[in-house]
Amino acid sequence: MKTDLTHRPVVKTLQDACESGEFILTAEAAPPKGSDIGPFCDRAKKLLGRVHALNVTDNQAAIMRASSLAMSKILLDLGHDPVFQVTGRDRNRLAIQSDLLGAHILGIRNVLCLTGDYVTVGNQVETKPVFDLESVQILKVLADLNAGRDMVDNELKGKTTLFPGAVAIPESDSLEALLIKFQKKVMAGARFFQTQAVFNPDQFKYFMDFARQFDVKIIAGILLLRSDKMASYVSRHIPGIRVPDPLIHKLAKAGKDGGLEAGIEIAVATIEAIRNLCDGVHIMAIGAESQIPVILDEAGLYPCRVDSPQSVEERV
Repeated sequence: MKTDLTHRPVVKTLQDACESGEFILTAEAAPPKGSDIGPFCDRAKKLLGRVHALNVTDNQAAIMRASSLAMSKILLDLGHDPVFQVTGRDRNRLAIQSDLLGAHILGIRNVLCLTGDYVTVGNQVETKPVFDLESVQILKVLADLNAGRDMVDNELKGKTTLFPGAVAIPESDSLEALLIKFQKKVMAGARFFQTQAVFNPDQFKYFMDFARQFDVKIIAGILLLRSDKMASYVSRHIPGIRVPDPLIHKLAKAGKDGGLEAGIEIAVATIEAIRNLCDGVHIMAIGAESQIPVILDEAGLYPCRVDSPQSVEERV
């Protein structure tokens, strides 16, 4: 699956946008639960030229889906700059190093390093978790590979040039623990952070005041809510997400027919409240990815174009 980029305006890669200071736009792309990639590709095509990168989740919430690495390659062939997510939950250190080398060989450059949701969150609770390495250690592995060495300091025949990212949770119940872990990730080599969903601009500002001590880019998570039930569920069950009661009441008042519209209004209002605090936004529209362009339009977010587009083949 190859896409001709010669005559289509393209945007900067994620790394280029981070290094140039442009406001960064990323979004989440959930892999299919099955082998039919048609809908995944259709959604991705509608975002060509609208975002700097698309993240491919890695068995998010411990629910089995198609490989993040495979779907990242599909996005690359479509013309996107993918973000390959790699978690420690499902892989030991051999598999992590192997997949990171594989990503580089395939032309994938952005890697988001995560520990991973615990298996009891998902729907196959008999799964045996691995957790050989957690997120900070995975970042260190990536740094070693970029330096041309494996985890036990053996020299590689060809180093990687991967762009390391990590996750932060600005509305964590334990801000002290959050800030300690954030600093560890920076010290391990993280260059960009995509955050868990932000709903409280004041608390996000407190986090950003700390984060600005470091030369890293912070891309704030924007979660599209579609109903008061969804908002209540994520508040109860997803660590680090707390939807304020007034927003839940707004969604409830909108009712079943108006929930999506109200959710888009909340997402746009949140972007407007925090855009001067952070370096970009990461839009998560779980089950409603078709609404990502709507949010971008209503928020007035458009990435700058690149004069001379680079073909996919030149990046491999």
